[in-house]
Amino acid sequence: MAKATKTVSAAEWLKARKRLLTKEKRFLKLQDALRAEQRALPRVKVVKPYLFQGPKGEVGLAGLFDGRTQLIVYHFMFTANQNAGCPHCSLRADGFNGVNIHLKQRDVTMVAVSRAPYAKLAAYQQRMGWTFPWYSSGDSDFNFDYNVSFSPEALAAGTTVFNFAKQHPGNSEREGHSVFVKDGKDRVFHTYSCYARGNESFNIHYHYLDLVPKGRHEGERGPFWVRRHDEYPP
Repeated sequence: MAKATKTVSAAEWLKARKRLLTKEKRFLKLQDALRAEQRALPRVKVVKPYLFQGPKGEVGLAGLFDGRTQLIVYHFMFTANQNAGCPHCSLRADGFNGVNIHLKQRDVTMVAVSRAPYAKLAAYQQRMGWTFPWYSSGDSDFNFDYNVSFSPEALAAGTTVFNFAKQHPGNSEREGHSVFVKDGKDRVFHTYSCYARGNESFNIHYHYLDLVPKGRHEGERGPFWVRRHDEYPP
């Protein structure tokens, strides 16, 4: 249960709220500075010819930009031996439909990429009622090169790298975001990636839960409660 708090008068509440507002403003300024550093990271030219399968057939990494110069890829956990996507990725993806139309106005395309065949992605997308662009990286190196998929051999040997450190990722598939930019010659550069709790900035549900008195209410179990949106009890 949430920790009990005092009941006070409206005047006392306002005084406490203003004290907290000062801290919130300080935090936002620090966050602005951090975001600027994220955008200022150096970039790496992508030289491997990755191929993806989508609704219009095969396309290269440059094609995922859909005519824009900036690309956000969400690494969605869904493999060939599964019939449904990860529940936690699915929760996050519930917010993708609405955001894309706005990102496009700022020269940004956002897509999801998974290893499952495109036919499976399309069937699951229809089930979930999603319309955002979703591509299959199939058996290519894309997910492995961006450290969200891990081979049985690497897991057994203890050579996996996850979240920029040599460590066991906890699963053969992990979630993440990667950002790319394209220049006028169709050259693509990798500018940013984040994993694990680095993804929390994009978890809208947690931002709301963090405001209510019970908070996330997960304890040490983590997000045990998450289901696909059509699997929650009525």
